Amino acid sequence: MFLHIKNMVCPRCISAVRELLLKLPLHPVSVELGQVEIEEKELTPFQFQELDKKLEELGFERIEDHNKQIIDKIKTLVVQKIHHERLYQGFNWSKYLSDNLNQDYKSLSHLFSAFEGMTIEQYIIKQKIEKVKELIAYQQLNFSEIAYKIGYSSPAHMSNQFRKITGMTPGDFKKLRKPVRNTIDKL
Repeated sequence: MFLHIKNMVCPRCISAVRELLLKLPLHPVSVELGQVEIEEKELTPFQFQELDKKLEELGFERIEDHNKQIIDKIKTLVVQKIHHERLYQGFNWSKYLSDNLNQDYKSLSHLFSAFEGMTIEQYIIKQKIEKVKELIAYQQLNFSEIAYKIGYSSPAHMSNQFRKITGMTPGDFKKLRKPVRNTIDKL
């Protein structure tokens, strides 16, 4: 049986969900970002209720609606690419998403906008800016290195988007004693 889980965004999420399933006790065959396969063919209403409760305690949510599953897959692919892989300038998001989800980008874009109240592009920009904030906070890379690591064409392009989203420049953000960061699953 396949289950779709919202807010799984990193390898620690996979470990947490796998551990939760084993404690319930359920028998996971595979646990991936956003999707779990278990040996059980069916679950009782009580098992679903218990699973949903435990997932919620960890900040996850089981998704039953097909459209919501697609939206969650879009978000998972974006987060995975921005936060866990290297981006390059000119990365083709529409091809990447449509290839991975086997749907044309236009329908994915309409669905995402209808449910989320923002475009996929706006969501991508928000995720990129959160990654920029993270890298600034680490203080290991300069702004040029950060810009190219996140796939911006120039530090000026990154700075303009950063200012548009946060209301401050990357330099101003760096000067904050306690930088304001958002969790990536809440964007």
